Amino acid sequence: MNKDLIKLLGEEKIFPIIRSRDTDAVINMTKAFADAGIKIIEINVETPEIFDAISQVADKINVCAGGIITSFQANAAIDAGAKLISSPIYQMNLVKISKDKHIPLIAGASTANEAYDAWKSRVPLIKLYPITALGGVLYVEDLLRPMPFLNILVQGNVKINEVSAYLNAGAYAVGVGRDLYEGHSYSEITKRAESLLKRLKG
Repeated sequence: MNKDLIKLLGEEKIFPIIRSRDTDAVINMTKAFADAGIKIIEINVETPEIFDAISQVADKINVCAGGIITSFQANAAIDAGAKLISSPIYQMNLVKISKDKHIPLIAGASTANEAYDAWKSRVPLIKLYPITALGGVLYVEDLLRPMPFLNILVQGNVKINEVSAYLNAGAYAVGVGRDLYEGHSYSEITKRAESLLKRLKG
């Protein structure tokens, strides 16, 4: 399994998440993030056509296929070139595919029990989703206090100006979606991502 990609995500700290049914928009947004120096992104599989979009950008950036809940979706994403798979849930069939295909899995959790079970199954990164509805920064702090060994990705309506607070609370990385790109041109998306990367590394 390529755990270096999980390490890379921890180094970048920011994890852009693209959600769109428009394959051209997905491809162009991916290029905009790549131009900013982002090395790993999530493309949410909104429709089957998104697998084609993944295949067109998989050589330009490390793609994590998001929103995966079935074995069929997982295998299709991997065949399209996804280097990671991400699910809003924790499911053993996805854990098995991850191990069989040597593709890292980001498994979703919303409770302490789910997060611990995922960790026990050797899931390398556990996604707290939807983090805003779960309680935000305080929830991350409360969960990590008894389980500081968890690698936590927070995701779900996170704003750019909240990223640092989540990282300070102990999050391994922070997923940001619409707040990075909605209402912005592709060149503006690149500038916003560049600025955020610079701020996090500075």
